[in-house]
Amino acid sequence: MNWDDPTDTPAPERLVGPAAERLVGSVADREDQAVEAALRPKDLGEFIGQEKVREQLDLVLRAARARGATADHVLLSGAPGLGKTTLSMIIAAEMGAPIRITSGPAIQHAGDLAAILSSLQEGEVLFLDEIHRMSRPAEEMLYMAMEDFRVDVIVGKGPGATAIPLELPPFTLVGATTRAGLLPPPLRDRFGFTAHMEFYEPAELQRVIHRSANLLDVEIDTDGAAEIAGRSRGTPRIANRLLRRVRDYAQVKADGVITREIASAALAVYEVDARGLDRLDRAVLEALLKLFGGGPVGLSTLAVAVGEERETVEEVAEPFLVREGLLARTPRGRVATPAAWTHLGLTPPRPVAGNGQQDLFGA
Repeated sequence: MNWDDPTDTPAPERLVGPAAERLVGSVADREDQAVEAALRPKDLGEFIGQEKVREQLDLVLRAARARGATADHVLLSGAPGLGKTTLSMIIAAEMGAPIRITSGPAIQHAGDLAAILSSLQEGEVLFLDEIHRMSRPAEEMLYMAMEDFRVDVIVGKGPGATAIPLELPPFTLVGATTRAGLLPPPLRDRFGFTAHMEFYEPAELQRVIHRSANLLDVEIDTDGAAEIAGRSRGTPRIANRLLRRVRDYAQVKADGVITREIASAALAVYEVDARGLDRLDRAVLEALLKLFGGGPVGLSTLAVAVGEERETVEEVAEPFLVREGLLARTPRGRVATPAAWTHLGLTPPRPVAGNGQQDLFGA
């Protein structure tokens, strides 16, 4: 199977600034990709978590095998690092088919997509990552390819241009997206099976960590795995990355065995706290609480106070803070929740009697 062909694998998204340096970032860098290739489960039985998705997908694949047909097109949505690429490879393995891997940003012209489609073998799985970022002409070509297994190749230009129909062998498209709302309905409706990947529970992440530790030949106890799982933001990719950094600490500072104490000490060095917040997350919360009394405050003002770009605060720090219930976005600006004050060990200002506004001047 063509799982690791470098010519087919999309280049990782290029990150700069704080997003590139974050230990708790969910986008894979080259090291993550290399490690994930070794840690990936090979079938649905090995895949941990996503119970409903696994059950539904198992039915789809088993039915297709029983009919001797290719599986329906599959759309996987969810945050980065939850296992969409892994599931696409499992689909190919379960169907006994090769897999071709590419990405939406790599397909800028309809001709790019036509070249890929025309070279597919019968039953092959085409994994299209970040499918929502594909160009519109290629997207429209994909409609016909998914539905009729046919594409029209335009030869020539202007009035003399002609469309030559090109028949395609039956194939299975697996599309992955982090922003399902950006997919146009005509494309979304052509997928026979759609699944949304949820964030993992700590108990599921513990199982992921134990499995990865076994494959990496790392000794870890139950409490150590629980400590790492609790700081992994519900994301297996982050759990595996934290495991590798804690392993390094345990080898240098201890006897190589990961316990709760070792995991806690290691992650303190890397500035990942008990809820998975890192330096940037805490900087945003501290500015919001200490400088602006908990808000509301505008995003641009908050970004200046933190010393980061507006986009960095909005796209890198805020999603997790909102999901954790530490920050709220309101029409008037960003507002800290009571949980944020508690997490940082601060006391919120007293409200002014009668109007519910915070008393910032102690009156």
